[in-house]
Amino acid sequence: MGLDPVVLFFVFGLLAGLLKSELKLPPALYETLSIMLLLAIGLHGGVELAEQASLQLLGQAALVLGLGVLLPVLAFGLLRGLGFDRVNAAAVAAHYGSVSAGTFAVVVAYMVAKGIDYESYMPLFVAILEIPAILVGILLAKGLARDTNWRGLGREIFLGKSIMLLLGGLIIGAIAGKEAIQPLAPLYTSMFKPVLAFFLLEMGLIASGQLGALKQYGVRLLSFALLMPLFGALIGALLARFMGLSLGGTTVLATLSASASYIAVPAAMRLAVPQANPSLSLTASLGITFPFNILVGIPLYLLLSEKLIAWGY
Repeated sequence: MGLDPVVLFFVFGLLAGLLKSELKLPPALYETLSIMLLLAIGLHGGVELAEQASLQLLGQAALVLGLGVLLPVLAFGLLRGLGFDRVNAAAVAAHYGSVSAGTFAVVVAYMVAKGIDYESYMPLFVAILEIPAILVGILLAKGLARDTNWRGLGREIFLGKSIMLLLGGLIIGAIAGKEAIQPLAPLYTSMFKPVLAFFLLEMGLIASGQLGALKQYGVRLLSFALLMPLFGALIGALLARFMGLSLGGTTVLATLSASASYIAVPAAMRLAVPQANPSLSLTASLGITFPFNILVGIPLYLLLSEKLIAWGY
């Protein structure tokens, strides 16, 4: 089986950007596509959450919250070991403790294309993983500094676009239920992949312009942006097996753990740690890790999940 067509849209956008093509999507269209994707993910998760809510799910959510604290700490240690200063290491680490909703959308499409079932309440984990990494990143950068605008930061974290759309969709889906939500079901069924394809086209164009910091940081940044997803995926997959998730669920959680935020975290870090270099974080997360996960990582994480299950984990 070749590359999924939606991934080829990303490759097309990436090549067009690298070749300095005049191809551009209107900013309003990209904004609309991201809103539709996040709402669709939330709605689908909310519908399934209403049918599967349990104490077991509450325990799994707590473990995922712990994962959201652990990942940025590990990323910070790796960055410091590679010689990055504390502030920039903390800012980049926050991106890698959080998640990429775009990567989640791609792994969901990949699971569907492969005919592999996964726990359908996974969007809840996406929402959970968005928050703790930002707080950990701030603490790693500056501790409990008095000059931190915690009120403004809290607003950015909890009322930011991505978390609001995910949580809003989850709540609407959970309240409405499967039957009432049927008229909107095409958002996460027949319309999902076409919307994702155009979204990834724009992401390819954006990613092609985020490679500037490689000239300054070179091998160190490249090494981190390729190694951290692998470490994250292994930790996420092992946690998923401990939680008793299926093959599909293990692959999805491994992918979430391997991904890096490029929407929610950059905005929060600009507010909380303005002295950090934003191009460093975006080059790593969007210019290197996102393409790696889309093109190579997801099939690799599926193979990892299959091996862990075969070995009895």
